[in-house]
Amino acid sequence: MGIYALGVFNLNVHFPTLVKRGGGDLTNLANLASYVGARIRLLRKNRGLTQEQLGEKVQQPQSYIGAIERGEKNISLDTLERIVTALDVEPGDLFVSYLRRSEKEELEKDKHLDAFSLQLRNRSLNEVQIISKLVADVLKALDSK
Repeated sequence: MGIYALGVFNLNVHFPTLVKRGGGDLTNLANLASYVGARIRLLRKNRGLTQEQLGEKVQQPQSYIGAIERGEKNISLDTLERIVTALDVEPGDLFVSYLRRSEKEELEKDKHLDAFSLQLRNRSLNEVQIISKLVADVLKALDSK
């Protein structure tokens, strides 16, 4: 389910809400198209791009990018590939936390993790290793509380 002949990825397949926490039914982003669109929006904004700028990079009009971000369009794998290339992400990055999509905290965490990853991307290996050790030390201190 999902990939059809001619390489079109059907993002409007509906999935049941898989997560129920804290007694409340959390039903945000109920289908794959909405989730992927929201991820594209988050990644685009983290990179400081407008819909128009992303559209230019992927050779699509701004209105089409907006419709993708709202989960209103099925996009081809070719368009999906151009979007991930323009955003400089791996295709799997569009599906991060999909099973936990109903948890707003997870989506907010993904936003910060992506921003952190962007900050590290242009650093040397040595700098990334230093930062990684610092983060490990901070997490160890937090876990010991």
